[in-house]
Amino acid sequence: MSDKLPVIAILGGTGDLGTGLARCWGEAGFPVIIGSRTAEKAEAAVNSMQKILEGRGISDMNLHSDENLRAAEAANIVAITVPFSHQQSTLEHVKPALKGKILIDTTVPLIPPKVARVQLPEMGSAGQMAQELLGEDVRVVSAFQNVAAHHLQKGTNAGCDVLVSGNNKDARSQVIELIEACGMRGFHAGSIANSAAAEALTSILIFINKQYKCHAGISITGLDPEQ
Repeated sequence: MSDKLPVIAILGGTGDLGTGLARCWGEAGFPVIIGSRTAEKAEAAVNSMQKILEGRGISDMNLHSDENLRAAEAANIVAITVPFSHQQSTLEHVKPALKGKILIDTTVPLIPPKVARVQLPEMGSAGQMAQELLGEDVRVVSAFQNVAAHHLQKGTNAGCDVLVSGNNKDARSQVIELIEACGMRGFHAGSIANSAAAEALTSILIFINKQYKCHAGISITGLDPEQ
């Protein structure tokens, strides 16, 4: 990643995960644009978030808002944090603005009401669906499916690791840098086809969270301390 920090757009960034990532990256100094289907909704989310952060003594974050397409056009790296049911339509809308860029896809194929049951799509995963739709001109990287938005919202250490899948190793490395900027560890997890594993784990974690009244994540063990 260059010395000049990239502008990050978070599409559908008005929810818990989107605003949580915005807080983490904003605190790390990255310019962040929260996108939504309407600029007004995005602006309301930014205003609400800034009030909360000011109450916690956090200010001077480089946060902006815009409609999804304009947010994607203005960004160097784009993240999508919409529900599975809106993934394809959102990507279709912003596709022209994603050419040559990295798309961080956090989508999980949860199908209500049985979100604690693994229900992967026929194509294999939401990450694969995004790559197929956008083509090779966009480097899709799947990440953040197993991170509890609760921790990101609180600004506390999520205490979990992040599996990073994508067909381009350099793009995965750049996303791992962004994960580290959030105070977590990111791990290369192979091609975009492997995103199915992280997406499936989300339903299992939802079940664990309900069973044990917690906000569980995953941790990679057995590594050399120097790695």
